[in-house]
Amino acid sequence: MTNFKKRLLGGLALSTALAVGAALPAAAEVELTMYYPIAVGGPLTAVVDGLVADFQKEHPDIKVNAIYAGNYDDTRVRALAALNAGEPAQLSVLFSIDVFELLEQDVIVAFDDLVETEEDQEWLDSFYPGLMANGVVDGKTWGIPFQRSTIVMYWNKDAFAEAGLDPEVPPSTWGEMVEMGKALTKEDGSQWGVMVPSTGYAYWMFQAFALQNGIELMNSEGTETYFDDPAAVEALEYWLSLSAEHGVMPRGTIEWGTLRQNFLDGQAAIMWHTTGNLTAVRNEADFDFGVALLPANKRYGSPTGGGNFYIFKDSSEEEQQAAFTFIKWMTAPERAAAWSIETGYMGVTPAAYETEALKSYIETFPQAAVARDQLEYSAAELSTYEGGRVRQALENAVQAALTGSATPADALAEAQATAERLLRPYR
Repeated sequence: MTNFKKRLLGGLALSTALAVGAALPAAAEVELTMYYPIAVGGPLTAVVDGLVADFQKEHPDIKVNAIYAGNYDDTRVRALAALNAGEPAQLSVLFSIDVFELLEQDVIVAFDDLVETEEDQEWLDSFYPGLMANGVVDGKTWGIPFQRSTIVMYWNKDAFAEAGLDPEVPPSTWGEMVEMGKALTKEDGSQWGVMVPSTGYAYWMFQAFALQNGIELMNSEGTETYFDDPAAVEALEYWLSLSAEHGVMPRGTIEWGTLRQNFLDGQAAIMWHTTGNLTAVRNEADFDFGVALLPANKRYGSPTGGGNFYIFKDSSEEEQQAAFTFIKWMTAPERAAAWSIETGYMGVTPAAYETEALKSYIETFPQAAVARDQLEYSAAELSTYEGGRVRQALENAVQAALTGSATPADALAEAQATAERLLRPYR
């Protein structure tokens, strides 16, 4: 029995109330708290606030408190701390790769269990399979794609022309990136040929190099890693060679958070970064730029990245259904298209790219389709049990190699030993 019926029956018989034309009280409002991250610059909190406001106009019975909580790691920590403290939190946007940790802590519900209609099932089946790879475990869907990305290559067409290169032709192989990088690097250090960030998400960038060299770094069950595979070692050796041997990239580490500005300031002629920076680069660049697939060695390749929606188990059935309604609304083709245009993140369904808004946008700005096109060569982002500690071990290895404190082989062997110790209990 619903709450409003209980209240009516507490005073009068329902039939009497209806007979005299008594007004039914408004449905009880469901209030949701959602934590979400931002991993790129730009006024994305305002975009989220606008979407939430539009949702509440259409669903006045559901109130959503959208709380910006920092980067992905900050948001995971804050959301889990709120749950552990008994504070109300019904849903969150968290790393797609957090799924194993969330399952281990038994704090999320499967979306399959919330599906009630054929329309719900069609929605669940509508997402790009490549974006679902990190959200499906043991045949159930635990995370729904929202702000999703691949790593793409941005290049400064003006810098290419100045260096005597064809501004419309970016490097498509590792060898070409070295050769073009040499032409683009200025002796006074004012412009580097290539910059690949090695803080923040160094494991993600390294996974791209590894995929391009034909090796996936983990199994789909999240219980094994292959960091010390010879192909992985070779991939890190190539990354290091860009600075140590070829001199087309600065030595040491390159900051994730400032690289976009380095590119905009002309300090990097080529940068690897998330497609989530695309709209900001378009809005701020005072030069012509292109966006392309990452260059290949044995193959093209980029891991997917970004955030998924999750619904927390410690919430009422009514709250879970309200969260489900909100997530379906946020990922509908029109909203997915609008989010992609506003941010540069991918439209998460093929239907998003069939909307007039996104089709028109891509016609005038074809760079917006690159991340989607790269899904053909993508793989699931590195995700395992003990994910934070495993990723940190790999981050440490990458940075040790790039700063010269360990060889790529030794650094990756140590990371693999750490991962092996952490993951052995889960097999």
